[in-house]
Amino acid sequence: MIFTAQIDMYRSTLSRKRDELVKLKQDLAREQSKLAPLQRKIISANDAIRRTKNASTVNSKLREIEQANKSIADIQKRCGSIQDKIAKKEKEVATAEKNCQNEEAKLNKNAADAEKKRLQEAARQAAAFEASIQQQEEMQAQMQMEIERLKATPEKISVLFLAANPKDTPPLRLDEEARAIYERIRLSEYRDSVVFESRWATRSSDILQAINETNPTIVHFSGHGAQSGELALLNPDGTTKIVSKEAISMAMSTASDTIRLVVFNACFSEVQAQSVVNYVDAAIGMSTSIGDEAACVFASQLYSAIGFGLSLQTAFRQAIAQLMLEGIKEENTPKLYVKNGLDANDIVLVQPLS
Repeated sequence: MIFTAQIDMYRSTLSRKRDELVKLKQDLAREQSKLAPLQRKIISANDAIRRTKNASTVNSKLREIEQANKSIADIQKRCGSIQDKIAKKEKEVATAEKNCQNEEAKLNKNAADAEKKRLQEAARQAAAFEASIQQQEEMQAQMQMEIERLKATPEKISVLFLAANPKDTPPLRLDEEARAIYERIRLSEYRDSVVFESRWATRSSDILQAINETNPTIVHFSGHGAQSGELALLNPDGTTKIVSKEAISMAMSTASDTIRLVVFNACFSEVQAQSVVNYVDAAIGMSTSIGDEAACVFASQLYSAIGFGLSLQTAFRQAIAQLMLEGIKEENTPKLYVKNGLDANDIVLVQPLS
């Protein structure tokens, strides 16, 4: 607005100066037009003097010539003054024109700068908008990938690890077994679909409570077993409490409907597996005593294979193979039992989605 007002003032000044210059030139022309009649009057008087012998006529004509010359001198003086004003006014017009040109140049430069700035801002906004669109598209693509990944992720299963090592029994490396199982699950393909829950120093009163809390797919007993097939849990004082296979079977039959596999990773637990398989899809027990290392190697590989979406039969065979690869001569100890009418090859606990 300031630049517009300035150029308007300069244009108004230029227009006024030009009008003043035109008027001065008109004044000059008007004065100059008076010279010709006077000059003709002088010529006419001179002709009259040459033709007459009358002294009175000559004197009269001489006076006319003198008067005309005086008028011409006055006119020329006024013309000179007007010409001086014209010269001065032409300079003022030139200055006013220059001021207008300079101001127009500034105005044009400012307009060009403003247009350049507008175009730069428009380009910046367009780039920002494009970047925003691209970012949104990338986020949508990532979200779609995550959705597809979630769609392809098997439903979660839960492994309930029940550990019992009464203080009046030989110490077992149950913590190493639990850690090995957890680590191998985390290294499996469908690790996010396997939840590992553990309960320590398990008492008989803890079993149903833990099952009700976790709704497990797999129940894993780790501890001591008696030759007669009972499991060794804990009394409140930490000593051994023997639990029969019938009690375990009854507990499994009344517990969560989600239980599909029970693993007895304890010595002489085969009878427990044979008994409980009447109520769940499958069970694993030990036909004789089993060492800490064998129990750890077998269990960790079993859950690793399950975490890769393999069938229970394949997982069991891989766990046996791992014992052999480690040179542990207990590959005949673990036994797999399946409910009548089922096939271990068809039991896939972590079911990959197509």
